[in-house]
Amino acid sequence: MTHLWVRAEQRENEERVGLTPEGAKRLIDAGFRVTVEKSSVRAIPLQGYVEAGAEIVPENSWPQAPQNAIIFGLKELPDDGTPLPHRHIMFGHAFKGQHSGKALLERFKAGGGTLYDLEYLVDEAGRRVAAFGYWAGFAGAAVTLMAWAAQQHGEICGPVHAYPHKDALLADLADRLDTTQHPRPNAIVIGALGRVGTGAADLCEAVGVDVTKWDLDETAHGGPFPEILTLDLFLNCILARPGTPVFVPRSALAAPRKLTAIGDIACDPDSDYNPVPVYDRATTWEAPVIRAHDALPLDVMAIDNLPSMLPVESSEDYAAQLLPTLLTLSNLDGGVWKRAREQYLTHVKEV
Repeated sequence: MTHLWVRAEQRENEERVGLTPEGAKRLIDAGFRVTVEKSSVRAIPLQGYVEAGAEIVPENSWPQAPQNAIIFGLKELPDDGTPLPHRHIMFGHAFKGQHSGKALLERFKAGGGTLYDLEYLVDEAGRRVAAFGYWAGFAGAAVTLMAWAAQQHGEICGPVHAYPHKDALLADLADRLDTTQHPRPNAIVIGALGRVGTGAADLCEAVGVDVTKWDLDETAHGGPFPEILTLDLFLNCILARPGTPVFVPRSALAAPRKLTAIGDIACDPDSDYNPVPVYDRATTWEAPVIRAHDALPLDVMAIDNLPSMLPVESSEDYAAQLLPTLLTLSNLDGGVWKRAREQYLTHVKEV
């Protein structure tokens, strides 16, 4: 019997979950054993999982899970260096040259476990079977606009928080923009045809921000891209990978520009292929932006768990996308799971 163990998230400000109670019931009805950890922060209440028939266990008890259990979470595990003997489904951030990823792969190699990276669960055409991208774009554009609004008051954007639903986020953002007594800024979205870019553009349009939408056709020449500096906001929705152009080089800091706020929604600051090399670390809910330049301010937003600002909507959306793939977990030697394992084996050999 395939055993899926849904762990509690241990990352600060992370309330999402990749399996809803409805999904848990579907798995149980299909013959799976489903274990769900209690959680002090999960946005979806535990009672639904109880009613679905899942086994309920203490929070953060996954290290003691049976060896055959497949541990399912979203964000990082505690960085304690312990070997990882289980099979894990999670966002590992370890296959694209991220420097922190090497330590994670070393833990899997030491424990004999396997990482099935959620970013690398792809169909035959290489398209991800599930993604939080839309809500990352939506929330990332919102925080970048919050940063712009704060600049109009001579301030740096303060802490952000989760919202019960998107209408609450939109209302808060509209209030912040209205208090600036300035016309709405304009923005450019790179990757506008993808999930992330669509979410970013939708957010901008919902609050009256004019959006220039670029995708592969507009960026194929590889740069430079001086047009970006003529707009108020730049929203990067393209993942870092070999061949990704540099959109805002360090030379832009001192160049004539209108640009004062960057939302690096893809957020790969420690990748060798970072397309926005004016900053070098992710930002946080407590400190949402890095001020990369002072004279004419340039703030960079690079929060890496943006969808958790809307934890209910993003969880329900993602879980619905992922459920058909979870239902194939009994066949780890084929399809999506085989491809993900091959990615892991390729990269773990390099550590």
